[in-house]
Amino acid sequence: MQISQVDAIPLSIPFTHGGPSIAWVGNDWKALDVVLVRIETDEGLVGWGEAFSYNCRRAVTAMVEDVAGPLVLGKDVHDRAALVHSLQVQMHLWGRYGVSMFAISGIDIALWDLAGKIAGQPLGQLLGGGKTKLPAYASLLKYQDPEVVAERTGHALEQGYRLIKLHESTVQPVRAAREAAGDEVAIMLDVNCAWSPLEAAAIVPQLAEYRLHWLEEPVWPPENFQCLAELRDAYGVPTASGENACTAWQFQSMFDFNAVDYAQPSVTKVGGVSEFLKVAAIAETGNVAIAPHSPYFGPGFLATAQLISAMPGEVPFERFYMDLEGSLYGSAIDPVDGELEVPQGAGLGLEPDPGVIRDFRVKA
Repeated sequence: MQISQVDAIPLSIPFTHGGPSIAWVGNDWKALDVVLVRIETDEGLVGWGEAFSYNCRRAVTAMVEDVAGPLVLGKDVHDRAALVHSLQVQMHLWGRYGVSMFAISGIDIALWDLAGKIAGQPLGQLLGGGKTKLPAYASLLKYQDPEVVAERTGHALEQGYRLIKLHESTVQPVRAAREAAGDEVAIMLDVNCAWSPLEAAAIVPQLAEYRLHWLEEPVWPPENFQCLAELRDAYGVPTASGENACTAWQFQSMFDFNAVDYAQPSVTKVGGVSEFLKVAAIAETGNVAIAPHSPYFGPGFLATAQLISAMPGEVPFERFYMDLEGSLYGSAIDPVDGELEVPQGAGLGLEPDPGVIRDFRVKA
């Protein structure tokens, strides 16, 4: 079965999040960029993938259409491992991280969707798993205002979430969330690499009383694994990182430094399902927990759910806490009482809504 067509389908889907406007790369962030990757075989079977594309939609679309897509045309879908390895080798000229790996991730996810469809199984079952429900956590956006953080924390608790992640870089919003949530709710803090090592050393001790479940990407740059390890050792705070890491090689460096308690591969960035599985394998060897990064709502959302369904133990699913104007998968993206139901169709489990693709498709 050969690949006969590869398409990049760029979308822009407006969202609301219950807080003040959010500035990102100089713009008011009001819509999610999505690049779907559609692979069709010579037998008419279609697989769907997603390449990370927030605020880089045109570049990622071009990388899929002009580079990665043409390289896989005519290839056998069953030779997935060799095909993806070849892509990484042939595309390394543009860097091992960033948009080239985002494009490869989208191709790889689509190939795994095809593998599940060929086998007639959900991807999670194909990988040896079978969970049908996953604990989900509300991943709040960055509000900065403690009152808004408290309100959104309370809103998430009302929806049944028992784990809350903040995206903040000061102490006051963390205090507000803890006061709103009480003592029994796990709170995670993602700093998005906002602190220098000196700033981190000053702020982290102030967070101790709020008992963080993990502290995520506290320092710049994110690959400063030595600093992460030092923070972890000095203050006893569980650390998490990995959303900006690509390939298992970079995660291996992270583990070599004993930098994290939680590794956070992002399936639309790291190299797809194939690379995610490699990260999970070395994490298990290094006694590091996996907590996938998944703030998206396309095939990457489904791939993450399927991957977690095949993992041992209770692994939380990250649900970006926003409401979309259009959902590719209807209400399937919405956890109920803090639990996400894993779709049970073949491959990723669901097909994207063609009406939503039509309504939100844009020029690259």
